[in-house]
Amino acid sequence: MPNISSVSEFLLLAFADTRELQLLHFGLFLGIYLAALLGNGLILTAVACNHHLHTPMYFFLLNLALLDLGCISTTLPKAMAISLWDNRAISYEGCAAQLFVFDFLVVAEYCLLTVMAYDRYVAICKPLHYGSLLSSRACAQMAAAAWGSGFLNAVLHTANTFSLPLCQGNAVDQFFCEIPQILKLSCSDAYLKEVWALVFSIFLAFGCFVFILLSYVQIFRAVLRMPSEQGQHKAFSTCLPHLAMVSLFVSTAIFAYLKSPSISSPSLDLVVALLYSVVPPAVNPLIYSMRNQELKYAVRKLFLYMLLKHP
Repeated sequence: MPNISSVSEFLLLAFADTRELQLLHFGLFLGIYLAALLGNGLILTAVACNHHLHTPMYFFLLNLALLDLGCISTTLPKAMAISLWDNRAISYEGCAAQLFVFDFLVVAEYCLLTVMAYDRYVAICKPLHYGSLLSSRACAQMAAAAWGSGFLNAVLHTANTFSLPLCQGNAVDQFFCEIPQILKLSCSDAYLKEVWALVFSIFLAFGCFVFILLSYVQIFRAVLRMPSEQGQHKAFSTCLPHLAMVSLFVSTAIFAYLKSPSISSPSLDLVVALLYSVVPPAVNPLIYSMRNQELKYAVRKLFLYMLLKHP
């Protein structure tokens, strides 16, 4: 029975067999990647350069843009390389690094979305205490906790996953290295080694989900008690983008990791993986800027500055 030391590379899933479709996928992924780079890059620059946006909400949004840039840069460049050069191989070390970085960033983003729910809760339900509860030090500590939780989770899962013996070859049924697909290649009795890391992830994910849920229950109760329709509209406009992103992120990730093996198929796994690994980083800038007048103003100001500086 071959073990993990006998595997020097993995073969990732190709999106198409014909050259025309491969080039079409390359062009599509390149467009999505450039849009994600541009959108998140604009948010980073606008928040960093505009002093009016140096508030807790935009500080967390800046962290979210950083995570989104890292997340999409971990998966899409390799997918584009597969489509362009028709080379599915990824080294053992490259696969482990990709799995680690992706897991780190995705879990950190989920924890950051939890922190952002707390930010909205304090802003709407405890506005008089906003400055004390979300001071600069508190915001930095919460952001660090989100990044740290993602790092710890990634270390646990990467170490456990790549210590398992592989008995099912080296073909990964996904366009990037992720935990469920690597586990499919392991021996049937090897999953027990992953239990403790899985328990940690379940507690972390469930705790964040309950916290987000309770935060929004309190938020909606407070908003519905507001006497002014204008106040209700403003409160909802700051919460709906975050809630939409949480819903997409959580629903697709839960389906990908907890769905029954009986309904699993390579094409379905591929679509779901695109929904939680590619779509959020690409649409996050659009979702957060559509209903945010301050951010739209800062981006327009940034564009004007760039046009005047480089006519």
